Amino acid sequence: MKDVREILKKRPLLFDGGMGTYYKAKPGQECEQANLLDPDGILTVHRAYLEAGADAIKTNTFGLPRMAAAQNPMWEAMADEGWKLAAQAAAKTSAAVFADLGPAPDTEALPAAQIYTALAERFAALGAKNFLFETLSSDAGVAEAAKKIKETVPDAFVLVSFAVLPDGYTREGRHCAELVRSMTACGAVDAVGLNCVSAPGAMRTLVQQLGETKLPLAVMPNAGYPVVTRTRVQYQGRPEYFARELARLAAEGVRILGGCCGTTPAHIAALRAALDALPGQLPVAAAAPVPTAAKPEVETDDAFLRKLNAGKKVIAIELDSPKDADLTGYLDGARRLQATGADLLTIADCPIARARMDSSLVACRVHRELGLNVLPHMTCRDRNLNATKALLLGLYAEGVREVLAITGDPIPTAERDEVKNVYQFNSRKLAQYIVSLAGEGREMPSPLTVFGALNLNARNFDVELRRAQEKLQNGMSGFLTQPVLSAQAVVNLKKTRETLGEKAKILAGIMPVVSQRNAIFMENEVNGIHVDAEIIERFAGLDRAQGEELGLEVSVKAAQAAAPYADGFYLMTPFNRIALMERLIARLKDEGIAD
Repeated sequence: MKDVREILKKRPLLFDGGMGTYYKAKPGQECEQANLLDPDGILTVHRAYLEAGADAIKTNTFGLPRMAAAQNPMWEAMADEGWKLAAQAAAKTSAAVFADLGPAPDTEALPAAQIYTALAERFAALGAKNFLFETLSSDAGVAEAAKKIKETVPDAFVLVSFAVLPDGYTREGRHCAELVRSMTACGAVDAVGLNCVSAPGAMRTLVQQLGETKLPLAVMPNAGYPVVTRTRVQYQGRPEYFARELARLAAEGVRILGGCCGTTPAHIAALRAALDALPGQLPVAAAAPVPTAAKPEVETDDAFLRKLNAGKKVIAIELDSPKDADLTGYLDGARRLQATGADLLTIADCPIARARMDSSLVACRVHRELGLNVLPHMTCRDRNLNATKALLLGLYAEGVREVLAITGDPIPTAERDEVKNVYQFNSRKLAQYIVSLAGEGREMPSPLTVFGALNLNARNFDVELRRAQEKLQNGMSGFLTQPVLSAQAVVNLKKTRETLGEKAKILAGIMPVVSQRNAIFMENEVNGIHVDAEIIERFAGLDRAQGEELGLEVSVKAAQAAAPYADGFYLMTPFNRIALMERLIARLKDEGIAD
């Protein structure tokens, strides 16, 4: 078997192409199952790529991390046969064989590192010395697995490759430059690269943005972009174009090349010929030129953030956007709250999964017309990465400087046959993506400030607190909490402050209860809210005016109890009662609880 390191000293290393798209497994059958059901077919594909001139081939095991996580009882047999078939095909040519590992799910119950390590140990026992982690959207578990591989096989060659969209981000919102730095720093990875998703031309642009890398760089693009015809997905990129673009990358210093989806033996043969025609000594990848044109200065914060960072108790108030297309009454309500002393207007993103006017569009209108600072909520539900990015860029251009990132309420089960949820990532990954949009060469001159949600009423609050710490690590600056309507909520708020420290900005949730029926409904039907039984009983028999008066009293006492542990207050408007919230803001200021 060829030594990968020796090849790289002399010339670029050429991989094979896309096994899955070239083999085309039978409908309903995973490509990896063919290792057991159609070994001759898999062997034929391996040999076709080797005859085309590949220096290295991948085992037909891309989907095994997902299968192992799902406890597929056949994953070990598929791994064994996948290795044997690739080794058998490579025996006559001495080509290198890479144990191929696609993305692994990463959960608290079964971390990605555990899945990768189990598979890597299986391949190592079979004799594998080369390992490829490919088409990844994040680096979760990879460094840990790579270090385990090096402990087991000290001379192993580990290549890690990420699937990156043409704008430089993975589908989980991670920027390719950050991921390359992470893998370089871990010390157990021998080469890093990009594969899948993007076509050759886009890959070249991404490589230029990366500039010079300390590790050998791998590039394995798709043959082009897919075309869907009825039930088939086809790639129409021509081998000649593919070879020409990748040969240019090799001439610019990329050391490892190959193909992903849609690439065939014809693509690899054309690339082999193009690489053989290159001169012997090739440079390292050159850095992209840095634009020098002056850009206008932009405001990186706003009055709300300045007040918050100065240590003053701020008031944020939530006002749900309209259910119809008329903003007249909404703007009037926002104007009244602003005049009373609200520092920030927060706007929920279709709460309880019911459609309302878009929170980001409403935020832009309020900020533009009233000059009031706004905090639009942004859920992970019902938007993919492109739609999320488009909204964020628009918000920044309109002067909005903070957002609340939350996962979002699921659509009720009975409606799922007609309305589908779209969750591309969770709130932690969304926050990480939002802050990554800022920086040199990125889309925003300065980062948006990202807040998250904190449920003080969670049954297992230790888990909630651990997630809050993860949110901070992923770029969030602070939290808006669920309503403080119990003694336990205050205890949990105190614990939050002690655990997260002063750096995390915390706005304690205050929501006036206005009737016993309202209290009972919140206790039983609103996720994340707990109302003490004593509070519920106090509202028995009260009319509207009496209910509002008691609601104010309870809210002020809750704010007083929360004040030592909070940087401000997050007021939630019940039933669009603007006058009630005007009175609450005035009470908080009169009693010195808020500034």
